[in-house]
Amino acid sequence: MAPAGFGRWGAGRGREAENHVMADAASLYDLTFTNNRGEQVPLSDFEGRPVLIVNTASKCGFTPQYEGLQDLYEEYEAMGLIVLGFPCDQFMHQEPGDDGQIEEFCKVNYGVTFPLSTKVDVNGSKTHPVFAFLKSRAGGMFGSGIKWNFTKFLVAPDGKTVKRYAPKTVPADLVGDIEALLPPQAE
Repeated sequence: MAPAGFGRWGAGRGREAENHVMADAASLYDLTFTNNRGEQVPLSDFEGRPVLIVNTASKCGFTPQYEGLQDLYEEYEAMGLIVLGFPCDQFMHQEPGDDGQIEEFCKVNYGVTFPLSTKVDVNGSKTHPVFAFLKSRAGGMFGSGIKWNFTKFLVAPDGKTVKRYAPKTVPADLVGDIEALLPPQAE
């Protein structure tokens, strides 16, 4: 069941589930990714926490959103939020660097400390399993394919409920949805 008060949350199948084997994963927590240092990261490490996943790029008009993503991470990480950046070079070659160059760019220019993956594909026959899963759970306005960099997916702590945000949605606009997924804080 979708969390109450969150508008349109997707928990069902999309029309274009690429990489159907991994899109059939029961939960985000059944999947893994490779971080930018080459280490396998099981998403089960984040089970029970909200996870914000973003396909990123260093040479995009939306690249300054790294700052907003870092702000969310700093503000809410201690309360449980995980932010994960997945660099992608599928849109006008806007992420040309290697993993080390991407990490350096993010740290130097935006102070990024949240985890980054190795460069991935988010569309097509080589779609990363995480994005196949996300797209199968939350299609976009014009189908499930990702149209540009900085498409955002907020996964509820159940690992199954996903809400999708357009690239133009600034990270600060996700605060209400993030706070609704965090455990109540003692005052």
